[in-house]
Amino acid sequence: MIQINNVSKWYDKFQVLNNCSTVINKGEVVVICGPSGSGKSTLIKTVNALEDFQQGDIIVNGISLSQKGIDLPKLRSRVGMVFQNFELFPHLNISENLVLAQIKVLKRQKTEALERGLKMLNRVGLSTHKNKFPGQLSGGQQQRVAIARALCMDPIIMLFDEPTSALDPEMVGEVLDVIVSLAEEGMTMMCVTHEMGFAKKVSHRVIFMDHGAIIEDLKSADFFGNNKKISPRATEFLSKIIQH
Repeated sequence: MIQINNVSKWYDKFQVLNNCSTVINKGEVVVICGPSGSGKSTLIKTVNALEDFQQGDIIVNGISLSQKGIDLPKLRSRVGMVFQNFELFPHLNISENLVLAQIKVLKRQKTEALERGLKMLNRVGLSTHKNKFPGQLSGGQQQRVAIARALCMDPIIMLFDEPTSALDPEMVGEVLDVIVSLAEEGMTMMCVTHEMGFAKKVSHRVIFMDHGAIIEDLKSADFFGNNKKISPRATEFLSKIIQH
């Protein structure tokens, strides 16, 4: 589904991605972790062309992102993205947030878009909130609406960029439960997160990054359970994040 081939990226002279390569297969859940500033979010944003790159290539469902003239709205409709800070339109109610991209990008009729939107809103357990505005919902509820909005576009891949980092601790579980259920249904996913318990439970593989490079790309069982297979840097990271 996703091939990342020797991808490097610079901001002026600062290299933020350093020769990154990996493959995400259909139905795989891959967690990306590492210290702040290691390039995790930048890497995941290159997959749906929210960030460009200067070297290498990324191929998403057979489409090379390095080629000229690709249909970015169509690509992004198939690669759902959930951000740290929800990115809902505050002046639109929840139903309107769910139908807007379907109408604009997928050219669905409003009735069809609303039907799909309400189905996905029910999917994340929030159907009773369809007429509320984002500001009337908790952070956890807003993030679940953001997940529902992405699912409305019938994505083949879901990307999560630290989806719980802006939430109060009590709200983290309700968002992770939705992501776990998507994983159980076979959705292909890449998730940047510091929630190592969640990562251990749901991921097939773990990618560990540091200083813009992929240091580890291992099966979850090996990353969490076999210190002989992981680098001292990853071991140090794990010891700190799990301890706290």
